[in-house]
Amino acid sequence: MFVDCVEIFIFSGKGGAGAVSFRREKFVLNGGPDGGDGGDGGDVYFVIDNNADTLSNFRGKKHYRAQNGQPGMPKNCTGKRGEDLIIKIPAGTILYDAQTNEVIYDFTNQTQKVKILSGGKGGFGNARFKNSVNQRPTYAQSGLAGEERHLRLELKLIADVGLVGYPNVGKSTLISTLSNARPQIANYEFTTLIPNLGVVDMEGYQSFVIADIPGIIDGASEGRGLGIEFLRHIERTKFLLFVIDSTNYREPFLQYQNLRAELQNFSQNLYERKYGIVLSKVDSLSDEGVLQDFFEKLGVQYDKKSIFGSSSDYGIFVQNEDDTKPLFILPIASVSNLNLKTLKYLVFEALK
Repeated sequence: MFVDCVEIFIFSGKGGAGAVSFRREKFVLNGGPDGGDGGDGGDVYFVIDNNADTLSNFRGKKHYRAQNGQPGMPKNCTGKRGEDLIIKIPAGTILYDAQTNEVIYDFTNQTQKVKILSGGKGGFGNARFKNSVNQRPTYAQSGLAGEERHLRLELKLIADVGLVGYPNVGKSTLISTLSNARPQIANYEFTTLIPNLGVVDMEGYQSFVIADIPGIIDGASEGRGLGIEFLRHIERTKFLLFVIDSTNYREPFLQYQNLRAELQNFSQNLYERKYGIVLSKVDSLSDEGVLQDFFEKLGVQYDKKSIFGSSSDYGIFVQNEDDTKPLFILPIASVSNLNLKTLKYLVFEALK
């Protein structure tokens, strides 16, 4: 099961109490105090687990405690330190304080473990309080209590490109054709129920990661549908790719307008991200005027070379000066691989 948001409670270990003890040995007179210090409590660490891709391991368990320190012992022996708690999380997880909504730490590609809570310090034993005035102290310190915190863990997938579009517009087919991802594909809406990641290989050793999220519907920013629950997964992306269905009952320009509005309502930063547009399923399009109308409403000249006969570049618009407009608009057909090679290079150049 894909889980991308959980709440947990974490507790560091309590420090062990110091010991009250006196040396008692044969032939040793007035041995004096020899109570050892208590051990420190265990710390709480978080570390990235590259073998995990969801937060499903946290289902069914909410409380995580580090070990307490052991009490001090006679003969000036310090108690054993409490064992640290190391919590493994997938890359892309953000730790929030559940009470204040403050970001505590953002885990992206750290290789080292990160301390979130420190354990309580162990108390001093009575040997620490011996002096010329008080040569027989009968008291010791209690260990300090550990820290505790209520956290919310949110997973935001780490990808270079995020696909945005209505349900059943061809996003899953596109990502399966461009990359190694194998999402569920069917001819009905909301086939995609969880985000999918795919790696797109370019020539040589270069590649980029593309993320597909469930389709966004009208009113998604108000909680309708599935897409709004997963929009956080494209917040880290450097580039957005709008997938507009040219054969859908919704007019292409209306799809574009509504999707832009939902993004703006969700996050202004996401709305201002650089983006491109692909018009999908053009091999099934009977009226070419649909494409021409879309270009004209965006204020872009429609320069068509060929629509069904070849895989040459056509209808491409590149805009580098105005960030409010798409970097490119490209008609594609995932099934027949129309313009997909061009799309890969346009996205790759946009990422650079």
